[in-house]
Amino acid sequence: MRYKFIILLVFVFASPLFAQKDSLRNQIENLIRTKKAKIGVGIYDLGTGDKLTVGGSRHYPMQSVYKFHLALALLKKVDKGSRKLDDSIIISMKALKEDTWSPMRDKYPKGVTLTLREVLRYMISESDNNACDILFKLYGGTRKVERYIKSLGIGAISIRATEAQMHGPFVVQYSNWTTPTAAVLLLKKFYTDHILSEQSTNFLLDAMTQSHNDPDRLKAGLPADAILAHKTGTSGRNRNGMKAAHNDIGIVTLPNGKRYAIAVFVSNSHERDEENSKIIADISKIVSKYFAK
Repeated sequence: MRYKFIILLVFVFASPLFAQKDSLRNQIENLIRTKKAKIGVGIYDLGTGDKLTVGGSRHYPMQSVYKFHLALALLKKVDKGSRKLDDSIIISMKALKEDTWSPMRDKYPKGVTLTLREVLRYMISESDNNACDILFKLYGGTRKVERYIKSLGIGAISIRATEAQMHGPFVVQYSNWTTPTAAVLLLKKFYTDHILSEQSTNFLLDAMTQSHNDPDRLKAGLPADAILAHKTGTSGRNRNGMKAAHNDIGIVTLPNGKRYAIAVFVSNSHERDEENSKIIADISKIVSKYFAK
């Protein structure tokens, strides 16, 4: 009789939780149903391990989201002692490509010597494309970064093209892809599984929190006093006006102490940029309200 009571108690408490999760999924699916885009969402509760995905196993082009993956790989080298954050990196004028997003080039158009710490911050906090390709070269190439991420147990990942290469044929942008499930799992491993040292983890979290890029995406859907550590990714459009990628992934800390990883990928979109950002912001708002309960 006592066991029956325990089972009944578990059912009574679990049923509302399952209903809430189904409600969250329904809200997200209803939001994206009419959008002229392929949209994937991943959510991972960093406290309980509970997770939810929509289009979780589909491949989505990452664009600059993969700068987070590169930062993880380089910081692992720092932890192993083969690199130091204070190492000097000589950046030539030739390495500062003109036809790409680069606040670093704008500040140092004739070249400069910076520390690894500074170049990493340019890549993560300001999404600098030249900084990214300089660091890919420093690490040993895109495929070496892919192999490192796969060694963490993240199989659904492809990192093949540098930022410079993605400025070539439009189809190249699809060679760097991941899934919403893989994206939030990697965020979870970074935040809770100690894949980096405490010093490196705090450095990367701070760089992601200090990001000034695209506050109209995940951040726009959060309470003002929430903390977001994130990395966005944005592509151009093809000759038919289709946008390959409009993304944001990150770790959210709500005022009530709840923490979760979230990834939203908007791909093959025929919506305006403002609408793509609003889709991400609206999903972020739905999820934050769910965790605020």
